[in-house]
Parts: sequence; structure tokens; C-alpha cells
Amino acid sequence: MKQESGSETIQRVLSSYDLGRKLRQLRLRKKIALVDLGKHTGLSPSMLSQLENGKMIPTLPTLARIAMVFDVGLEHFFGDKHGRKLFSVVRAQERMRFPERPDVPSPSYFFECLTFATQGKGIQVYLAEFPQRAPVEGSEHFHEGSEFLFVLEGSLTIRSQGEDHELGAGDSVLLDSSEPHSYFGGGKTGARALVVTVPPRI
Repeated sequence: MKQESGSETIQRVLSSYDLGRKLRQLRLRKKIALVDLGKHTGLSPSMLSQLENGKMIPTLPTLARIAMVFDVGLEHFFGDKHGRKLFSVVRAQERMRFPERPDVPSPSYFFECLTFATQGKGIQVYLAEFPQRAPVEGSEHFHEGSEFLFVLEGSLTIRSQGEDHELGAGDSVLLDSSEPHSYFGGGKTGARALVVTVPPRI
């Protein structure tokens, strides 16, 4: 199976918003012909037709022009996808791998977002890889909410509230992620884990 490129992934994610159908619905609801919409927006009828048919993805300035004509906000196009229940599939070859931070020469972990194509979700789910590293002082990070981690394989040390906790395959931990914490892969191969973060309750 051919691996999806970064630009193809972006194209697919934008396509999931069904922008063309929403544009066409707005135009028909207002009973405006493509030629007349073109006069209002400065866009050619041909381009507008391609946008409606999903053959082109509009840029934000283009979408903003159209939104102004119909007196709607951009959230009309990127909000709730016509009331459908939450369901989103992310293929293995679509994921992108990122280091902990781009400016760190030896990241303590790498992660792949498993839910990047989903809108309106209340959680973030990651597949994380922790290379073998020795614990380092001052490497903690924190973020609002809670975090759940399940070790899939290998050995992992989690430092939280000044204490080190060693986890093996099958072990899990739930923590207050607003408290400084850090991870260090152990053994010879480090570890892989499933990480779920949840925003704080309002």
C-alpha cells in the first residue's frame, strides 16, 4: 500500500469537512447563480463550480470572501459535520511521527497522534515511543488536565511529584498532568505506550 504524503493527508483532512457541499447548499438556499456569486466574490464561475464539486479545496481568504457574501462565519464550514455521531478512522500509514520538541537533540519521546482527523473530540490519543534514556533533572513538562498511559512493550520510568515509578508492559498510570512529570525509556530498547490526555473539567 502506498504511503500517504503530508500534503495528501492535509488534503484528506480538509476534504472531511465537506466544504463543497456546504458551499452549494448556501448558494442554493439564497437562490444565487454561480455567475452572480462570482460577481459578488470576484471569483470565476468555473472556480466556484470546482469548489462545489470538491475538485478544489478553497483557501481561507477565498472561503472568507464567500462567507461574507452569505453572512455566515467560517465556523459554518468547520463546525459540526451535519450532526453526525462521532466516528473517525485513522489509517496506520496516515500518521506522522513527531519528537517531544523540535529543538531537543535527544528527545525523551516521540509521538504519533491517533485522532488528528477528528473534530469536536474531548480527548487526545497518542502512540508514544520512549528511547532508552537516563533520567535527567529538569526535563519535566506539564499541561492542564489528566493523562492516562498504558505501556504496550518495554520498560518505562515516569517521574512525578519527585518520585520515579517503573512500569512494564501491561502496566498503566493515571496522573494529574498539571503536575510536572517526565518519562524515560529503560532496558535496551526503551518502551512504547498508548497515551490519552483529557482536558480539565470546567
